[in-house]
Amino acid sequence: MNQLRIILLILSFFAFAHGETPPPNVILVMTDDQGYGDLGCHGNPVLKTPHLDRLHAESVRFTDFHVSPFCTPTRAALMTGNYPGYTGAWRTSSGRSMMHPDEKTVAHLFSENGFATGMVGKWHLGDNAPHRPQDRGFQDVVWHRCGGIGQASDYWGNDYFDDTYERNGVFEKFEGYCTDVWFREAMRFVKENRDKPFFLYLALNAPHGPYRVPEKWAAPYKGKKGVANPNFFGMIANIDHNMGLLRTQLDELGLGENTILIFMTDNGTSAGAKFQGLDSEPTLGYNAGRRGKKSSVYEGGHRVPFFIHWPQGGLTGGKDIETLAAHVDVLPTLADLCGLTVTEDYGTNGLSLKPLLKGDAGNWERTHHVEQYHGGAYGNAIPPMAFDYSVVMTERWRLVNSGGQALFDIEKDPAQRTNLAEQFPEVVDELRAHYEDWWAVVSPRLTPVRIDLGNPAENPTVLCSQDWHMDEGNPPWNFNSIRKLPKVTGPWMVEVKNAGRYRITLRQFPKEADKPVQAVRAELDIAGMTMEQPVEAESRGVVFEVELPAGPTELVTHLFDTNGKAGGAYFTEVEALRP
Repeated sequence: MNQLRIILLILSFFAFAHGETPPPNVILVMTDDQGYGDLGCHGNPVLKTPHLDRLHAESVRFTDFHVSPFCTPTRAALMTGNYPGYTGAWRTSSGRSMMHPDEKTVAHLFSENGFATGMVGKWHLGDNAPHRPQDRGFQDVVWHRCGGIGQASDYWGNDYFDDTYERNGVFEKFEGYCTDVWFREAMRFVKENRDKPFFLYLALNAPHGPYRVPEKWAAPYKGKKGVANPNFFGMIANIDHNMGLLRTQLDELGLGENTILIFMTDNGTSAGAKFQGLDSEPTLGYNAGRRGKKSSVYEGGHRVPFFIHWPQGGLTGGKDIETLAAHVDVLPTLADLCGLTVTEDYGTNGLSLKPLLKGDAGNWERTHHVEQYHGGAYGNAIPPMAFDYSVVMTERWRLVNSGGQALFDIEKDPAQRTNLAEQFPEVVDELRAHYEDWWAVVSPRLTPVRIDLGNPAENPTVLCSQDWHMDEGNPPWNFNSIRKLPKVTGPWMVEVKNAGRYRITLRQFPKEADKPVQAVRAELDIAGMTMEQPVEAESRGVVFEVELPAGPTELVTHLFDTNGKAGGAYFTEVEALRP
């Protein structure tokens, strides 16, 4: 396999040296929590998105494109071309937001073929080795941790403005609003790599909550009829402005013609309209005639925009493709468009969309596609069960399993108002059979993914309670919860890379917060050993040193108050001292 890659790199070098057409650059832009209806070009009567509207007008658009109903699973599928459950990253916390180490990514694919690879913004596929973007094939990374700026594992004090993010393993202070920073770093990467092929993954945290944006962007939407959240629309307006700047830079650098530019979003809207629960049609605002929002397996939860623009490759002109497509198709499609070989170790589940893009579909056919919200929206359905919170899709049908089974003809009933399950039992049976085939592939991989301890790429390792592997519900994943010092704990699933002596420090807040531990006694359980010690007054961390064997284990912490009630150490630092 390595010999094949070396040969491919050598052939690519000689092709460039002899003046042959260079491969395209790729920029993949994905926003967070922006739904299909949160664009002017998709009919939103209030929101103004002139630059995205222009990209829409100049691109090929997939109008029946689907992702997962929420953050992490979409990112896992996008990176690997595999079903989210298969990758191991199928929830946003609870130790289930990291991919199995054997999963290879689109960044590996491009870097192995001589491309510069960059990742900017929101990763949400693991904060620790071996799961960080720099561990997954990206050479140049600027990112924030966890699922949102200001969440528990993000740098202490971040609030969207003048934050501290991580650049290639080192925390760095940045000036400005988060989205502006991400685009500025994206344009820096493009400029630095303009003389070589590159792949850039620009994954924005906006317009994910908390809904914070400079006032000038939100002001036009305040007091407007039909606006559910002015700041949410302001965040999208700011993204639109930055997209215009990015495209201008590409043209000024002479890269616009031979750059594949993709715009998409990671799930349905979170605040572009108001809903009754997750699955209703909007009670206020616009949702492009669809039912459901983020976290719903109804159409509005997972049908999203997908624009692809590549002038030199003939992907222009405002053409719509109505064929069913999905996030798992992006990796094989980009490989096909760029002439890259996807080797067997990628094991992709998706299909290349190139035949559709080139108008040469021939026998191209997708019989069905499955999405499932493993564990349910509130984590009360763990372990995941077959059919729960799932949707099986074909060009015509949607079989939804969420609080009961329902069948919809999406072509005639885009709002999914009429359940046809009783009229078409044979369709239900066929779609359930498709689901069972899919479940047989995915379910064996719904297993714990471990965080490395003592990995030279990250030592010490700082663990956060968001990655406790809970049997049900969600662990403390934000500071609104952690500030209350909840009396709950859970195990971190870890892999001790090398036997030796380790220092383990227990805290309730990050080291940067400089807060005392509010407890009288600490307990640590790891590798079959239980240790405890008193907590000194004003202690900034309770320190244990222990000899650990190599291999998989669980790490569990307890901090007891004066009443004998225990919560966990929400932040725990593990440092390998010596082998």
